[in-house]
Amino acid sequence: MDDSITLKGIKEGLLVTVKPEGRWSDLSGRLVTLIDAQGSFFRGAQVTLSLGPRELRQNELANVRKQLDERGVILKAVLSDSTATLEAARKLELRTALHVTELAEEQSEALELRPPPIDPEEYGSPGVMVKRTLRNGRTIHSEGHVVVLGDVNAGAVIVAGGDIIVWGRLRGIVHAGAGGDESAVVCALHLAPTQLRIAGYITISPDDKQRKPRPEKALVRNGRIEAVAWE
Repeated sequence: MDDSITLKGIKEGLLVTVKPEGRWSDLSGRLVTLIDAQGSFFRGAQVTLSLGPRELRQNELANVRKQLDERGVILKAVLSDSTATLEAARKLELRTALHVTELAEEQSEALELRPPPIDPEEYGSPGVMVKRTLRNGRTIHSEGHVVVLGDVNAGAVIVAGGDIIVWGRLRGIVHAGAGGDESAVVCALHLAPTQLRIAGYITISPDDKQRKPRPEKALVRNGRIEAVAWE
């Protein structure tokens, strides 16, 4: 999975964090591709762009704002550790800070689940086991964990209050930790989801058909979703 761009739901839209490494032209193109792939999800969204120490000129920010505008996405604010980037944002009349209350995670109306009332030190955890492939159009909701012994095809959806484990290929849409549990994980023998969410964090897989399948685990680390080897 590509973690160069990560998304997180905040009170008034989406926080898009871009890694400081890599060429801006490549990363801004990746962001546009992500929006095009999930057009209905992004349409009408207000985006705050977090750039870390990356320095951008006014024309570079103006260009990405224009590309977002063309897709019905509003660039609301730019956060940066770079004085030059912040000055460029101000010249474009973009906000350069957010109120603390705006950084609270937004709960999705469609995914309102509460964490299961169970002490994690107790034996056993609530959950669902599915012993078949989930095909397009199938949806699984659980306040606990979800284990699938089979593939999760594109168009299938899993929403879990806990972890999601797929003993097969994951290509559908999954949301682990849907009640806000950032310690939840998503594991699969081949991790290639259309969209993957953990608590309020969101990402998608790169379109890399040459990538060799391997068992991976997605988790929240350092404020973003990362994929590591599932051993």
